[in-house]
Amino acid sequence: MSDALKHECGIALIRLLKPLEFYKEKYGTAFYGIQKMYLLMEKQHNRGQDGAGFASIKLDVEPGERYISRVRSNHAQPIQDVFAQINDRINEEMAAHPEYADDVALQKHKIPYLGELFLGHVRYGTFGKNSIESVHPFLRQNNWMHRNLILAGNFNMTNVKELFQSLVELGQHPKEMADTVTVMEKIGHFLDDEVTDLYQECKNNGLTKREASPVIAEKLDVAKILARASKNLDGGYAMAGLLGHGDSFVFRDPAGIRPAYFYQDDEIVVVASERPVIQTVFNVPFEKVQEIEPGNALIIKKNGTVSMQEILAPTVKKACSFERIYFSRGSDAEIYQERKTLGRLILPAVLKSIDQDTDNTVFSYIPNTAETSFYGLVEAAQDFLNQRKNNYILQNRNTLTKESLQELLAVKIRTEKVAIKDAKLRTFITEDSSRDDLVAHVYDVTYGVIKPTDNLVIIDDSIVRGTTLKMSIIKMMDRLNPKRIVVVSSAPQIRYPDCYGIDMAKLEGLVAFKAALELLKERNLYHIVDEVYAKCKAQENFKDSEVVNYVTAIYAPFEAQEVSDKIAEMLSSPEIKAEVKIIFQTVEDLHIACPKNLGDWYFTGDYPTPGGNRVVNRAFMNFYEGKDARAY
Repeated sequence: MSDALKHECGIALIRLLKPLEFYKEKYGTAFYGIQKMYLLMEKQHNRGQDGAGFASIKLDVEPGERYISRVRSNHAQPIQDVFAQINDRINEEMAAHPEYADDVALQKHKIPYLGELFLGHVRYGTFGKNSIESVHPFLRQNNWMHRNLILAGNFNMTNVKELFQSLVELGQHPKEMADTVTVMEKIGHFLDDEVTDLYQECKNNGLTKREASPVIAEKLDVAKILARASKNLDGGYAMAGLLGHGDSFVFRDPAGIRPAYFYQDDEIVVVASERPVIQTVFNVPFEKVQEIEPGNALIIKKNGTVSMQEILAPTVKKACSFERIYFSRGSDAEIYQERKTLGRLILPAVLKSIDQDTDNTVFSYIPNTAETSFYGLVEAAQDFLNQRKNNYILQNRNTLTKESLQELLAVKIRTEKVAIKDAKLRTFITEDSSRDDLVAHVYDVTYGVIKPTDNLVIIDDSIVRGTTLKMSIIKMMDRLNPKRIVVVSSAPQIRYPDCYGIDMAKLEGLVAFKAALELLKERNLYHIVDEVYAKCKAQENFKDSEVVNYVTAIYAPFEAQEVSDKIAEMLSSPEIKAEVKIIFQTVEDLHIACPKNLGDWYFTGDYPTPGGNRVVNRAFMNFYEGKDARAY
């Protein structure tokens, strides 16, 4: 999308099911798992560039040997930095000890990072924090092997304060009120409980502490721990955890908001946030990669047993539609077709905006991630043009000449690469007027392809704040002197904040919200703003399950097109010579295009968890009270 919008996380987990010697013999290296982790994380680079982390666990090591390794980075290129550190350390050990070269057992015991269980994470800082302490995986350490917990996730919780307080009531003293720390400590508490209970059972059966350790590892009920720890979670999440002795899990929220996919064969179990990542890295077909079901956990025991277990009862599936529109890579077979369908379905509105005049219209896209929906839009436009040609030929078949037929058939849909982003440009000046001039040059345009009689149709993934459109894109497009600029969003109007992992926390930053406020003022309906605030304020101390999203009343008086027209007016400016129109996808057509991902709360206000309603009301109160603060 042309506006910068961040999605904070991608996860990768690998469990090798064979001894390391197997991978050395078959693939030529015992470092097979580390190499595949690098690829999994790099292929999910799109999901996070603020930080990256890697953790590994060695199975069945002797006391006194290091079995957990972790490295994290918040450098400019964090994935490369993480694996540069890993490679440097491995190379140092191999250079210092040539005897390790063909001895996999020695490699495992002496070289850090080499193991059978790996967890990786890439992130964007949703809260703007990018210190190394905020980078996943997080580690909860203990001298008891079973009580060590490594956690990484793609999630935001709406009720962190409540979860934090529950830990305090359990007698804990959490070091900070961050959702990752809070969730980790909650799982850790019930992990401790389970280990203690199992040890007591072993003790009662006459086992020593050392004899009890493998029994605890075998009997530890990961599903039970997760069920107890997740009882009050409210949010969207796909969280992955490793236990020190070798159990692991990936657990998904009951509404399936955040994505998680896995593949399993007799050599490996792998989990990632996106399906094509697994397909590419392991060369497996689409149908072999499965989705972790909402409310379920994929649990991999130390002994290699793999199971899918329901932890929380699934609710109505509301998988995030922004994954399909923008965040996930378009190389997924389903996502590619869905994005093309988004482009096709919006053509009727585009035709209406250009008075059906495709002959004098140039179609283009911005940014590159909108290219797939552009293909769908152009294919639909070509179908429209072909139908028009067919109708003309049928109506004039008795009078058509060879020359007139050739002239008719030569008419094509005109497409051009009109806008090119200058990736090297940096807005290094903070003084507003100078900075605005720099922002206006973020995109370059292709001159000489637009005539003064042309409409210029530009499709974007979505329009969030509209800042780049106003300050850069529309101004640059206007330099080409089209008669009309039509900006098309393949997504509907973004009207409400997200609270499940997308950095859209403030209502006043959304251009659709600002447009609705302007319409309320113009039509003497601004009293609705006061009424909504009063209703939100009255619910401030309600239980989440009792809270109603009253912010929907801000949009209720207006048709969607009225809001779109006001957005077009706001994003234009007096110096723009061309007529500017803005078109948004409808929610109904979004659901037709993306039938498996029906999460649409940022468009409709229909939040899939009770905490969402509290967050949107809090966001509105922050706006009304002039507080520059996040709503969760």
